[in-house]
Amino acid sequence: MLKGWRMGWTQTVRGQSGTLRQWLRLRALLGGALVLLAQGLSADMLTIEITEGVDQPVSIAVVPFAGAMDDGLDVAQIVRNNLRRSGRFRAIEPEDMLSSPQNATQVVYRDWRLIGAEYLLVGVVEGTVDGRQRVTYELFSVLQGKRLRGEVLTSSATQLRNLAHRISDQVYAEITGIEGIFATRILYITEVGVGDERRYRLNLADADGYNARVILESVEPIMSPVWAPGGERIAYVSFETGAPAIYVQELSSGVRERVTHWPGINSAPDFSPDGKQLAMVLSKDGNPEIYLLHLESRQLRRVTDHFAIDTEPRFTPDGRALLFTSGRGGRPQVYRVDLASGRVQRVSFQGDYNARPIPLPDGRSVVMVHRRDGVFHIAVQDLERGNVRVLTDTSLDESPSVAPNGELVLYATQSRGRGILAAVSVDGKVKFRLPSSTGDVREPAWSPLTP
Repeated sequence: MLKGWRMGWTQTVRGQSGTLRQWLRLRALLGGALVLLAQGLSADMLTIEITEGVDQPVSIAVVPFAGAMDDGLDVAQIVRNNLRRSGRFRAIEPEDMLSSPQNATQVVYRDWRLIGAEYLLVGVVEGTVDGRQRVTYELFSVLQGKRLRGEVLTSSATQLRNLAHRISDQVYAEITGIEGIFATRILYITEVGVGDERRYRLNLADADGYNARVILESVEPIMSPVWAPGGERIAYVSFETGAPAIYVQELSSGVRERVTHWPGINSAPDFSPDGKQLAMVLSKDGNPEIYLLHLESRQLRRVTDHFAIDTEPRFTPDGRALLFTSGRGGRPQVYRVDLASGRVQRVSFQGDYNARPIPLPDGRSVVMVHRRDGVFHIAVQDLERGNVRVLTDTSLDESPSVAPNGELVLYATQSRGRGILAAVSVDGKVKFRLPSSTGDVREPAWSPLTP
């Protein structure tokens, strides 16, 4: 891991945090790029490994759903796994259940109290005449002895897994009062192979690691993926032409457009909350500064003007300001610039290194990379009180991305010499890892909530 401000400089040049070794490798690689829309390529699969959960998880029984299963896909098992992987639920196994009700008329609350279930979910999967799948589910409070909610959902056979994620979201929200994120998706970069066989891949997967596919593959580095509001477009940096450029890509069609190719640095894109602008870092005028690009008019506006490096811009949830990393105080720290007035103020003060700021959805706190005792961790800072709380006990942590409900932080770290993804809840109680089946993984980006 780079030390001190040198790391911040490397982040700006590369558009991501990382190691000096990787940056030197990146420079050596600049030469004929091979880039392709790689929808058919096998992606680098992620698996979730829970390492720490809450002390007293909620106990729930998800009864195997009655009816037909599409290609053996088990809706109840997906829901069970989702809730278990959240770290906040204890899912009772089917073999420990005393009965298998399919609807409210068959529920005997005594059966579920005996095995310690606090909640009960039952359902039925049915095929329709047009080849679709219809799923009926009902959620019950065992302690209260009443039905909490029920719903009938339909889906194409290929989208049944996503439907299971949406049921999980509804159950999670009903019990916890917090929006579920099981139906969201993540972007991440993998580096596979060595030497002339090295490839960089931009991957897209469900939040649980399934349905992974390659969006883009190149012999040149790809970095800094970010989502547009609505989850239909993404932006990223690619070196495919031998120099960094920012691209915007539509996920459904694969159509993409190069929106910047200025001389020097083109890095760290971030969509505005309305999706109309991109914040970015450009060095076209000499020093790395933060700019705004209006995507329709192509009007470019310079936001910062300082001799120090300004990098890693991120819109605040209300779109009125940008948080960014700057060395204008001598060390990397987090700053805020008001977009109307241009007024800049320092945000972070604890420690000699704070970078890569990501605001939580409520705008009250910011997640960032924080150095403590010479080790880089993921931390959260209360913007009103200024107190900083370290969330991770791993090291070499970087590239945080916040879940759209503000409950989890996905980040890149190291394990046994390999780059992996990991996650931690903002209260620090839930932790899990998402190692890849192959290659080094970095730079995760969590999708927004979608209807």
